[in-house]
Amino acid sequence: MDRKRILIIGAGHVGFYVAERLSRKLRTEIRKGAVEVVVVDPNQHMTYQPFLPEAAAGHISPRHGVISLRRNLKKCTILAGLVTRIDHASREVTVQPIVGPARQVSYDHIVVAPGSVSRTLPIPGLAEHAIGFKTMGEAIYLRNHVLSRLDIAATTTDEHVRRRALSFVFVGGGFAGIEALAELEDMVRDAIRVYPELEMDQTRWVLVEASQKILPEVGPDMGVYTVQQLIKRGLDIRLNTLLKSCEDKHVVLSDGAEFDADTIVWTAGVKPNPMVRRSDLPIGPKGHVICLPTLQVADEDGNVLEGAWGAGDSAQVPDLTGEPGAFCSPSAQHAVRQAVRLAGNLVLAVRGKPPVEYRHKYAGSVASLGLHKGVAHVYGIKAKGIFAWFLHRSYHLMRVPGFGRKVRVVADWTLALLTKREIVQLGELHEPHDPFSEASRPPQA
Repeated sequence: MDRKRILIIGAGHVGFYVAERLSRKLRTEIRKGAVEVVVVDPNQHMTYQPFLPEAAAGHISPRHGVISLRRNLKKCTILAGLVTRIDHASREVTVQPIVGPARQVSYDHIVVAPGSVSRTLPIPGLAEHAIGFKTMGEAIYLRNHVLSRLDIAATTTDEHVRRRALSFVFVGGGFAGIEALAELEDMVRDAIRVYPELEMDQTRWVLVEASQKILPEVGPDMGVYTVQQLIKRGLDIRLNTLLKSCEDKHVVLSDGAEFDADTIVWTAGVKPNPMVRRSDLPIGPKGHVICLPTLQVADEDGNVLEGAWGAGDSAQVPDLTGEPGAFCSPSAQHAVRQAVRLAGNLVLAVRGKPPVEYRHKYAGSVASLGLHKGVAHVYGIKAKGIFAWFLHRSYHLMRVPGFGRKVRVVADWTLALLTKREIVQLGELHEPHDPFSEASRPPQA
């Protein structure tokens, strides 16, 4: 019996859910050795990105926002490495392991789902001083960094240093930017109570958004409500504004404002993973793999490349429920639903049946604005305040994989409600070797 190998590039929302679903739907074929599912990713976990703001704010443990691949994908082969080249003509990829020489891995079907990377711009100082918000490492780094600014501000006698430490800039008014801004401002509001040297009025929180609206997914009414609530909390919301420069952490905005800020967070959108260009697959004008509604990779003329599939942020998938010519947006909601359809189509392909088109019915969107605060637009119902916050948590609790993970998250939330927020920062985690290196230096004469 010839074994069919399904190779999945990436273990994000698409890759993980495709692999997990194939493990169940093809368990008989996998057990008999007729099918092998291989997942390639440089990390040994999947990050549930909607939990990044909660982890940054200290509502959940960082470990509870990530899902182990080996524990949850036991029927799959996990390769910890980076795909550096796809040669679909020969049905082969080049995998660079964490350590050691590159290796060639053949396949019968390939799922191209490496996810996205931050969409940056050539802004002076951005690469040197800004912080992204796509990984758990970035979320925890940001948490420690923000809390450390309070210690700097409370200790210094220099007013300029204090103002700079207490200035926080977030660029991008989508889910990531708004939730990160709101959760961290909420955290600082709690933490600053134990700093008698500081007042919340001394902090400066600035949101920079290039368009006229924020959170477009929840609708204009909820977007306006969000702006109003953030302004009531003393946040500086700047719409139709661009970040022009942040050299030496001196922020220059397109509306003429200039000030220093120790914290600059970049959440202004994503772009396809550049890895997809290192392949012989058809690529669209914005760097996405071209796909049909069936999630099969196809050329510009619509000719299917047998055995190649794509979904998620790096795939250009037609949105059959939208306007003619529309494509699915790079969102977690699309990624998860495309993963379900893609896994189903792979099962059909293995069993010699034709694939089914992906159609998306908008379920709604939810966003947290801090503890007990939120906005939601779900199935036509608009909600705000504590009810929307409850919907936000309920939705993501249902979505996060694994019963054990759900229990751990609920335990974190329950403890956070019954006890005071933890405000300890462990900045030494980011440079763990420095104390030992310092101690190992020979004494000065």
